[in-house]
Amino acid sequence: MTLIAERNSRIFSENAFKIAPHIFRVEQQKGEIIKLNLGEPDFALPLHIKNEIKRQLDLDNTKYCDPKGLLSLREAISTQINHTRGLQKTPEHVVVFPGGKPPIGLAQQVYCDPGDEVIYPSPGFPIYESFIRYVGAVPVPLHLKETANFTFPPEELAEKITPKTKLIYFNFPSNPTGAVASAKQLEDYANVILKNCSKDIRIYSDEIYENIIFDGKKHHSISSINEIRDRTIIASGFSKTFAWTGGRIGYAVFPTVEEAEIFKNININYFSCVPPYNQEAAREALENPLSKTAVQTMVDTFELRRNLIWDQIKKIPGINCLKPGGAFYLFPNISEICENLDLINKHKSLSPREQGSPAKLFQMFSLYEHQVAVLGRDSFGKIGADGKHFIRISIAAEQSVLEEGIRRIKSAVKDVSGLDRFLKKRPDMIFF
Repeated sequence: MTLIAERNSRIFSENAFKIAPHIFRVEQQKGEIIKLNLGEPDFALPLHIKNEIKRQLDLDNTKYCDPKGLLSLREAISTQINHTRGLQKTPEHVVVFPGGKPPIGLAQQVYCDPGDEVIYPSPGFPIYESFIRYVGAVPVPLHLKETANFTFPPEELAEKITPKTKLIYFNFPSNPTGAVASAKQLEDYANVILKNCSKDIRIYSDEIYENIIFDGKKHHSISSINEIRDRTIIASGFSKTFAWTGGRIGYAVFPTVEEAEIFKNININYFSCVPPYNQEAAREALENPLSKTAVQTMVDTFELRRNLIWDQIKKIPGINCLKPGGAFYLFPNISEICENLDLINKHKSLSPREQGSPAKLFQMFSLYEHQVAVLGRDSFGKIGADGKHFIRISIAAEQSVLEEGIRRIKSAVKDVSGLDRFLKKRPDMIFF
């Protein structure tokens, strides 16, 4: 018998947070870090939403409430979902969670028995892959193709589907790639699922970045396709659209009321309820006309930054970078940099404890030697990621900060002596 249950060795984490002790350590030793690692908008929560939080607190709206979510917020969510997706959902289809993360793992807990298979995008939000083995399911990564603008051909989805498939995750706009799927692509994916899957599977459509889309394009949801809508869970939240990451308000809209009730019961067991004062402020965010202007101002700023930083980073010798269509990330390919710095061979010579990946080594080298924080490819799905050398750069920072970050990356990619010094000392291993 051991103290800690074995299943804890099967759950992963999110490196955007795990890197924090390293950032703190380098700050203490060397000073300011250019932080391009976190997916957190650098804008303030819009004033009208702040004021509603304060008003609700003054009303003493601080007690237990419906574990499913306040009816007022669920009404606002269903109205918005029906308007934007052409659906007919009721508030009873909606469940509110403390952030966008809980329903990701809870969906695997609710729908998957041991041995069931979960298809998910890779690179993708790390929590998709993190939970699968924890609940005894089987991870089936669907690798996004750089040559297909970080989407995937329908036939590759078809190849992944088996009689054991239970959940299929979609995430457009994508974290970490910023990829946006067209309506035609989503129709093709839906047709594959209709042809190859039973009705007892669920599509988990993570649309948390739905409002952060560039170049005049619109968000498309697979839930809008008639034949597939009764198999689709729509998941979104308020962290990205309203720059409200600390508010922890997420939601999911389920195909049936019965499924929503199951998730309500899970909420009771885990959380009791989400703070009602924040829920009323989330309702205000959806219903107040001021939100449209505030969100558009933020998106326009992100688009200007994307254009500027994309133009600068693609000029760095050895870096290739697609232009993202949404979210607020760049996902450059650093394969040539890994070759130029001999990172691939140096990585192979390390002990298993030290290894990580070539991109992870570049991530930590850039932090410790050049004081810029980015994330390597294996932060977004480890299974099958060997030989895929990318980093994620968040553009959720002021222009001057972003430009300094790119300058430091440009210095890092040619700093052979600095890399050798880093590999000799491996200061990052203190928090292994």
